[in-house]
Amino acid sequence: MSTYKVLEVNDDLPIRTQGNVHSGKVRSVYWLTSADSERLIEEKGYQIPTDTPLAIMIISDRISAFDCIWQGENGLNGVPGKGIALNSVAAHWFKLFDQSGLAGNHIVDIPHPYIWIVRKAQTVKVEAIARQYITGSMWRDYAKGVRNFCGIDLPEGLQANQKLDEVLITPSTKGIITDVPDVPPVDDVNITRDNIVNNLAAFNFKSLADVDQYEKLLTEGFKLISAQLADLGQIFVDTKFEFGYVDEIDGSQTLIYIDEVGTPDSSRIWDEAAYKDGKIIENSKEGFRQLLINNVPDSDVLLNKDRMPEREALAQGYKLPVEVMMQVSDTYVGIASKIIGEQIEIPQDPRAEIIELLDKEYGLIDK
Repeated sequence: MSTYKVLEVNDDLPIRTQGNVHSGKVRSVYWLTSADSERLIEEKGYQIPTDTPLAIMIISDRISAFDCIWQGENGLNGVPGKGIALNSVAAHWFKLFDQSGLAGNHIVDIPHPYIWIVRKAQTVKVEAIARQYITGSMWRDYAKGVRNFCGIDLPEGLQANQKLDEVLITPSTKGIITDVPDVPPVDDVNITRDNIVNNLAAFNFKSLADVDQYEKLLTEGFKLISAQLADLGQIFVDTKFEFGYVDEIDGSQTLIYIDEVGTPDSSRIWDEAAYKDGKIIENSKEGFRQLLINNVPDSDVLLNKDRMPEREALAQGYKLPVEVMMQVSDTYVGIASKIIGEQIEIPQDPRAEIIELLDKEYGLIDK
C-alpha cells in the first residue's frame, strides 16, 4: 500500500470565499471575496484588471470515468500523483500556447502543484474536440454505419484506430443548450459547426469571427502538442479544449483557453512504437476506462447512458485493487514527467501543504 496521502476531498478547505464552493468531478473552485481578489491582484502584480474576480482552483486525486467517481480498496480513494500530473501538464501546454502567440489562459498564478489561481471567464458553451484518429465514440458510430459525424462526411473503408487525413473538429455541447434547432437539450451532445454559427448567442459566442478563432486556437494548439509528443515517441490522438472570454487591462475582451489542455484526462495519448506494431498502449485515462469496461460484470452499464442509475450504484460499490490504482498512478505520473521534462514529485500530505501556503503567503485561510 502506498504511503502517499491522496487529496480525495478538495471542497472543504478553510478558504475564505464568496458564495458556495463549486466542486466538479476532479477540481473544486473557491471564488474569493472582491476584497481578497483586489488585494491579491495588487500585492502579487497580476496583469489583469483590479476588479477581476479570482478563484482558488484546487485539484484532487479523484479519478472519474463514465461520469462517475471510482475508488480503490483499503481506503485509497484517489490516484497518487494524478492531480499534480494533470496540473503540471496543462500548465506546460498553456505556457507554450502563450509563448507561441496563440492565446492566453485563465491561470494567473501557480503557488503550489495542486493549486491554480484563476481569473473569471465567460465560458463558451462548446466542448472543442479535435481528432486525428478514428477511435472511441467516433469509431463506435462509424462501425454502426454512420458516415456523417458532427456535420463532417466520412469516407468509406476506414478502420478502427486509423489516422485521418486531417485533424477534424467535432464539437459537443458544454452544459444543456435549449431552444436550438436540431440540438437536444442534453449535456455533451454532438453538434455541427452550422449549429454554432446559426446560434452564436446560445453558445455564448460574441461574433462569427470568434468561431473561426476558436477553431484556429484548437487546431494550432493541437498541432503544437502533437509535434511535441511525437518527439517523445507519443501520438496525440484526440483532445478536448474549452474557451472563454476575459476582460483585459486595456478594456478589450479576448478569447482564451480555460479548464485544462492536453492532459491525460482530456486527451487520448498512444505509445507510437506500439501503434506501429499494431497495438494500442494508452498513456491517458482511456486505459483506465478500458480497464473498467473489461472488469465490471456488465460493460453495457458503463456505455449506455440510459442505465445511469445502475452505473452510479456500481461505482459506489465497486472497489478497484490497490495495485490497479497504482498502475494508473504510474501512467499519469510517467507521461506527465515525460512531457514537462522532469520527474513529478508527489507531496506526502498535499492538504496540509495547501492550507499552510494559502495562509502564510496569500492570507486566505479562515481560522
